[in-house]
This record gives sequence, C-alpha cells and structure tokens, in this order.
Amino acid sequence: MTAPVATPAALFAPVRSQTAFEETLERLGTAIKLGLLEPAERLPAERDLCAQMGISRSTLRQALTALVQSGHLRAVRGRRGGTFVAERPPPAPEPSAELLAGWREVCDQRLAAELAVAVLACERAKPAQLDALDEVVAAMEDRLEDFPAYRQADVRVHVGLAESTGSAGLVTAMTEAQGAMTDVIAHIAHPREVLAWSNAQHAELLAAVRDGDAARATRIATEHLMGTVHVVAGLLPPGGLTSVRTAP
Repeated sequence: MTAPVATPAALFAPVRSQTAFEETLERLGTAIKLGLLEPAERLPAERDLCAQMGISRSTLRQALTALVQSGHLRAVRGRRGGTFVAERPPPAPEPSAELLAGWREVCDQRLAAELAVAVLACERAKPAQLDALDEVVAAMEDRLEDFPAYRQADVRVHVGLAESTGSAGLVTAMTEAQGAMTDVIAHIAHPREVLAWSNAQHAELLAAVRDGDAARATRIATEHLMGTVHVVAGLLPPGGLTSVRTAP
C-alpha cells in the first residue's frame, strides 16, 4: 500500500448541514473519486472521525455502510481491521456532457416542484389519498434491494402527492422533474442505507401533510431534496463535480 497523500483538513471539518448523513456521504465519496483518499487507504477511527466532523456515531456508520454497499469502501474486521478505501472503486456508466453540466439544475427544478406540492398538499390532500401513499411507502421497505422497483414506487409517491393538490400543472411539473431526475440517478449507485434513509423521509413528509403543517412539510421536502444533491455529488463520476463547484 502506498503512503497516503496529506488529506485536506476541510474533508473532515465539522458537518453543519441539516442532512448530516448525506453530506457525510458526499464528502467521503467525493474524496475517494478525486484521490484525496487513496485506494486501500485506511480511514481514521470512527471515534476520531465523529469528533472531527461533529457528527454522531450512528450518522457516520450509516454513511460508511452506504459507501461499503456501493463498493467505494470495504470494512475489515479483527485486530487489524477498519474501514478502507476500495482498491478498485466501482466504475460508473459515462454520463453525457449535457447531464454533467446540468444535473444541479435538474435538482433545482425538482426542489421547486416539491416545495409547491408540499404547501398545497397540506391544504388540499384528502385522507384517502394519503392513506394510499402511506401504503406505498410501507411497501417500499421491502424493495430496498431492488432499485428499479423502489424507484417506480418512489416516483408514485411524489407524483401521487402532486395529484393530491388537484393542480394539473403541478402534476406535469413533478412528472417532468422526476423524469429528469431518473436520468441523473441512473449514473450512481443505490446503497440500501441511502434508500432506507430516503424512505423514512417519505413517511415524515406524509405525516406533516396529514397534519396540515406546511412549515414542517416544506422543511422535510427541502432536506429530502438536498439529501439527493449530496448523494448525487458524492457518487456521480468525477466529471460531474464541476457543476457542484460552480453552482450558486
């Protein structure tokens, strides 16, 4: 194993985002792709990482588990164990130049649709509509190992919530946003831990809508979408990082 290069201090600086799990995943995934964490390099001990990044042990372990599941890290047990950067991180399909240049705009488009839907759904969604969506979210827990099936249900939740507003325009906007998002996330891994985290937010969002709490619903929707931004930035092939650095 070659001696690791000096790791920039910013990599393990305190995490301040409301979406600590996703931001942690982004930082580590980006560092691996850029070579700041080299193949076969051992990560600092969990206790040290938690202290440096200002996150809980459970948050760190969720992010590490997701990156192990995606093939970016490997966990070794025993006295000489620990968490190591994979010697050969998984290759990803080559996304188009247009996609790399515009993925952040896709996320912005979806965020705008999601926030409008969250506000109006709190006012207009009927209990029967939310009951049906609750059933979809519950069923998604059994699809964490089958991403195509999970994604199909995921789209159904978001479009279904848009339908509950009674606005045809918002349904169209949400459908278009979800279609564009599907093109983006086709180029990243889909660790079980990330899907489970995302689906828990689905349940929280529906609960806020059921309570008619627009402030809570928009906060959860924002965290949900910003979580997606962090995950995409952390797992998208290196060429896509340009748009992260230049995005406002």
